[in-house]
Amino acid sequence: MERRRAAASVPPARRRRPALLGRAPQDTPAGIGTYLFLAVTALFAAFPLYWMFVIATSSDEATSQLPPVVIPGDRFLPNLDEVFSLQDVYFAASLVNSVIVATVVTASVLFFCSLAGFAFAKLRFKGSRALMLFVILTLTVPNQLGVVALYIVMGKLGWNGTLLAVIVPGMVTAFGVFYMRQFIVNTVPDELVESARVDGANTMRIYWNIALPAVRPALAVLGLLTFVATWNDFQWPLITLNGTDYPTSMVAISDLASGNYVIYRRVLAGAFVATVPLLIMLVIGGRQIVRGIMEGAVKS
Repeated sequence: MERRRAAASVPPARRRRPALLGRAPQDTPAGIGTYLFLAVTALFAAFPLYWMFVIATSSDEATSQLPPVVIPGDRFLPNLDEVFSLQDVYFAASLVNSVIVATVVTASVLFFCSLAGFAFAKLRFKGSRALMLFVILTLTVPNQLGVVALYIVMGKLGWNGTLLAVIVPGMVTAFGVFYMRQFIVNTVPDELVESARVDGANTMRIYWNIALPAVRPALAVLGLLTFVATWNDFQWPLITLNGTDYPTSMVAISDLASGNYVIYRRVLAGAFVATVPLLIMLVIGGRQIVRGIMEGAVKS
């Protein structure tokens, strides 16, 4: 009683407030050094794209000029017209092929990887851990080791030289399965799945109506990564589509750079056009991508 009376007699200003466990730290404004560092980093990251555009808008004389030009010219449309009018490159058709391949592969990866990730995360079946370990171990195998076997299989199926040989091998990825499995484990509670089963929902309905809406940010991240990787893929399309009239955009750009004399304004004009779809994807899915990365970082 005496201790309580003594504590009550202490003025409120002198009382020590107990520390609040788990209290979120206060946000502190970034200094000018942080903004300066971010600005310099952004300039370095954007400079290759700017330099690509400068050469794509210049003439042959400006390309070989010393010191090099740093201001865009006025020949972008003529250079682009030369690229699209070349008879042995088929650049317009290659862009269409890249759009088809990247879109189909991305949609397939999002569906199959999310479905497999949901199965590994929320379904209990015999051998699930061993199978998941096998999927993870496949990430350690370089893709180059399977090129010969893949080419033989595509030849047996009669798909070499067609877009099916580029689309089908990329329809599901080990990284996508592992990524979606980890995200679903941390995002979709087991209690929610069990309550849906009690209400009579089957597995596909739980996946479609509960799991997919919860992992939408992760789907945005995986979709962008898959689209960019498929669009920029060069080795396998070069092997399986070699000699065809309708390659992908990366193979068409390599055809522009082939020969004894390389016209760099053509090559970089084609490369700049092939980069535009990736920039559009980044602008469209930017918010979802940041949200998915941040949620994954907090939950992990």
